[in-house]
Amino acid sequence: MRYRLTFIAGVALGYVLGTRAGRERYEQLKKSARQFTENPAVRNAAESAAHSGRGFAGKAYHSVSDKVGDKVPASVAERVRSLRDRSSQNGGAEDDWGTTNT
Repeated sequence: MRYRLTFIAGVALGYVLGTRAGRERYEQLKKSARQFTENPAVRNAAESAAHSGRGFAGKAYHSVSDKVGDKVPASVAERVRSLRDRSSQNGGAEDDWGTTNT
């Protein structure tokens, strides 16, 4: 019985100490991740990647709609035409896909 109580006390102590150490490590990792994302170079790279991704998506949209336009149902073709007309009315301006309004 004495060994069981010693074992249970050791497990409980190990659990408490491990949890505390794990929580401190978690907070440390969270702080370093926050510092990484707040770095101006990282933010610029992320914004650049998002901008180029939106550009590629726009090109892919126009390419696919040109090639597939006649092979889709009329209701879908009408929606694609309306989107194409809307983007051409904006002077080919880029859309706001993937942006967040914060």
